[in-house]
Amino acid sequence: MEVRHLPNQDAYQRMTTEELRRSYVADQLFADDAISTIYIDADRAIIGGAIPTAQPLQLLATKKELAAEYFAERREIGIVNIGGDGVVRTDDTHHTLKLKDMLYIGRGVKEIEFSSVNAKEPAAFFFISFPAHAAFPTTMLPAASAEKVTLGTPEQANRRTIAKYIHPGGAKSCQLVMGLTDLEQGSVWNTMPPHTHLRRMEVYLYFGLDPDSLVVHLMGQPDHSRSVILRNRQAVISPVWSIHCGAGTRNYSFIWAMGGENQEFTDMDPVGMQELL
Repeated sequence: MEVRHLPNQDAYQRMTTEELRRSYVADQLFADDAISTIYIDADRAIIGGAIPTAQPLQLLATKKELAAEYFAERREIGIVNIGGDGVVRTDDTHHTLKLKDMLYIGRGVKEIEFSSVNAKEPAAFFFISFPAHAAFPTTMLPAASAEKVTLGTPEQANRRTIAKYIHPGGAKSCQLVMGLTDLEQGSVWNTMPPHTHLRRMEVYLYFGLDPDSLVVHLMGQPDHSRSVILRNRQAVISPVWSIHCGAGTRNYSFIWAMGGENQEFTDMDPVGMQELL
């Protein structure tokens, strides 16, 4: 498990592109037959990726970072599949996840195992975990049943559909809020105008991009913004003081996941377009 200690809102202004990527970007989460994880000091979040092919992969606790007998002993987890059909086993229950399906795993589940239905078209599981001080039921969340809202306009190139899976009106959790956004063809901007939310940190994972496409992700304080280039299946960590928005060379999808003090989706501090520098 890699451990990340994030720079503060002053230090990032002096960082090179390489230093920004080393601190905020996760560009090696997915590898065949492996589970990769990053422990983030902000809200003690853990993000990870898993691609099981020939054999199932078990999500195990690490003694040093978690000091736990099993991964979800004191944690909750949100999982989404962005690959071929897959299965997540939680103790004695098997959950089949198709593309863009999610699974919420509550605190106390002892065994978590990832597998693919077809090794030649493997599943690709992205997951995020936060500490949990209460136990909520493990819940399967098909993409078709997610609460959806469409925002933006073609004229502003930001027409997008936001699907909410884990939130107060959907699957209940201790602090995790998670969903997925799809941009329509011809639209490239996400979360514009931007915002911050002091009460919770956020992680974006971009996907649905071909090898020649990318997203320019904006981060930082509104009056001192920076950018990082993100490609297919790469994630970026957004601290509570940072804006988070981006534009792609084509339409794409992204997973958003938050943890912190408040679960209300609309709890955000908007940033005016004239404030951006």
